[in-house]
Amino acid sequence: MPSLMSLYARTLVIGLAVAAPVGAMGMLCIQRTLERGWRTGLATGLGIATADGTYAALAAFGVAAVSSLLVAWQTPLRIGGVVLIWLGVRSMLAIGEARRGPVEAAEPAEQPAHAAMYLSAVGLTLTNPATIMAFGAVFASAGLAAQPGAATAAIATLGVASGSLAWWFALVTGVSLARHAVGARLVGWISGISGAVVAGFGLVALGYGIVGLLQSR
Repeated sequence: MPSLMSLYARTLVIGLAVAAPVGAMGMLCIQRTLERGWRTGLATGLGIATADGTYAALAAFGVAAVSSLLVAWQTPLRIGGVVLIWLGVRSMLAIGEARRGPVEAAEPAEQPAHAAMYLSAVGLTLTNPATIMAFGAVFASAGLAAQPGAATAAIATLGVASGSLAWWFALVTGVSLARHAVGARLVGWISGISGAVVAGFGLVALGYGIVGLLQSR
């Protein structure tokens, strides 16, 4: 039992460490929280944590074949940057609406289904090949790759997912509190800037994908 608790604690820290650096998904989570509120931000964070847990499971259970396949297909997967570009541009175009009244008035009349926010976050994170490579490298360096036995592999996966979810919960809560502490105009501008950063990440991913496809010919 102590060894399993130690494994859980170690992998929880790994989940926090992998989730904490602000990248495309972090900016998307911030932008959605600013535009839609705490629940939508948390649904997005839960989707990212689910994908992190999935990749951690591949490393912990030693599913090398699937991991290698994802890495081999990283160039086509980067074409998913188109979705990030679309999401970022849509957010920038919505700045005017967010500036027209108080923060509560900036809320859209119809909230998107949280399930859709969750699933889109899962899909976008799973199409980020850097995530699987990061988990593979971290697990290998920590001596956690291909855990012996299903129980230890499951605990390692749970630890990573818990650490990732803890980070997204803290981030979304902090952004949500700040969202209600500032005026609608500032919220709109910050959301627009976040959208621009998300679109920028999408452009970079798309650019690498196109270059990789051209080089593979």
